[in-house]
Amino acid sequence: MVDWNASSVHRAVVEQMHEAVIVVDREGTVRLWNAAAETVFGRTAAEMVGHGLEPIVPERLWQAHDVGFRRAVETGHAKHAGRVMTTRAVHGSGAKIYVDISFALLRDADGQVFGVSAVGRDCTAREEAKRAARPAGAQPAQSSS
Repeated sequence: MVDWNASSVHRAVVEQMHEAVIVVDREGTVRLWNAAAETVFGRTAAEMVGHGLEPIVPERLWQAHDVGFRRAVETGHAKHAGRVMTTRAVHGSGAKIYVDISFALLRDADGQVFGVSAVGRDCTAREEAKRAARPAGAQPAQSSS
């Protein structure tokens, strides 16, 4: 029999959806890493929960990621909240991948930010196809997503 209480439904959605779902606390520590995140990023929940996101963020983006994250948590405003953006990530195999990702600040009953959620999917094939279709030497178009 199906348990339709909100907590059970929320858990089932997060665990069974095909998009990566990641939740980090105010300090940037991973608190939730679903099965799709394991597939997209090639890292298990056991590897990621309780640790930072450094293994999946390209080293050249660490500082920008940290500055943006801290600013969002401290001010309660995220530059990319509510929009899908395409960014680079590092798969557990070491391969560089492209990910379409969206963020939301998580707030408690008093409106205070207690964490950040991200939902994403691998879009490497699409981005590589775009790159292959560009004439040699042409600059990539800026992604509006």
